[in-house]
Amino acid sequence: MASIEKSPETEAVDFSSLEEEITATPPPLPVRAAPFVNSEPLPDYVEHREGVTRVGALSAEAVVRDYEATAKEIEAMGAELIDAAKRCEAMAAEVHGAIAFVRETAAAYREQGKNIFKRIEECAIFTEDVRKTCESVKRRMMEGIVS
Repeated sequence: MASIEKSPETEAVDFSSLEEEITATPPPLPVRAAPFVNSEPLPDYVEHREGVTRVGALSAEAVVRDYEATAKEIEAMGAELIDAAKRCEAMAAEVHGAIAFVRETAAAYREQGKNIFKRIEECAIFTEDVRKTCESVKRRMMEGIVS
């Protein structure tokens, strides 16, 4: 306390007695068995043992309440996971439906391509027949004119 500067306001205070007063250890409070006051009941899986002090009981309650709160949060995460899994299953079902639609569409396009392929070949054959017929007619006309 020697490092404290003195001001006109602090000169009248006896710092040595103040320091003794602050550092003096208060007498221990009597420990008496008081009924436990709980804001909420303890979880079913714990109960107080006979002879435990109030401080020990309160400490144990605080710890078990923290663990219980964490356990409830973990269960809530489990519920969220179940919900996410249900959404994934629904999405998977939608994907399977979409895949079936894509396969049907691809099959329809293949069928349409096959039909167009056939029509093009039929047109090519028909065009070749027309060309041959035209050449034949032209040749007969040329032979008829020449002969």
